Amino acid sequence: MQISEKSWLDKAKHVPSPFFDYRPENTPVSLLVVHNISLPPGQFGGPYIEQLFTGKLNPQDHAFFEGICKLRVSAHCLIRRDGSIVQFVPFCARAWHAGVSQFADKPGCNDYSVGIEMEGTDFVAYTKEQYHALVKVTVALMEKYPEITLERITGHQYIAPSRKTDPGLSFDWRYYHSLLKHALSALDKS
Repeated sequence: MQISEKSWLDKAKHVPSPFFDYRPENTPVSLLVVHNISLPPGQFGGPYIEQLFTGKLNPQDHAFFEGICKLRVSAHCLIRRDGSIVQFVPFCARAWHAGVSQFADKPGCNDYSVGIEMEGTDFVAYTKEQYHALVKVTVALMEKYPEITLERITGHQYIAPSRKTDPGLSFDWRYYHSLLKHALSALDKS
């Protein structure tokens, strides 16, 4: 998996979102933030996440959507339950995923981070396919943006602890780190 010169993954479905802007000048991409999302809450599949991130969510499709249909939010990528990847915003741009946030005493995580949404909830285990896809995206990001290191990969719950709980207790950080370290080690040997 590679990232093009225009900052799009070569092996992802591209669904451009209007909800992005540009990073502050001379601000390197140096953080990866893992999130979760399901729409309606607790339900997987369907077009609703893509519709939310592109401003096309119909409030009449589900009662929950009435409260979120006008949100202007996005993430760089979504990893679905089957491991397929949807990219909404080029990595060089600022997606609107973190909100009020801080990492290592530096506020405004959207300015310097990439946001990856895992289709899931705080309490339902993620699939192996999702972890493997996340590792592939992570390796591509680390190759493109060397400021992203293992220590600079975090969950939304850790950068906005009073507001957010995702990716939640269901996200297996040990498993993800193990897969990632193995993938990075294989790269070093090649």
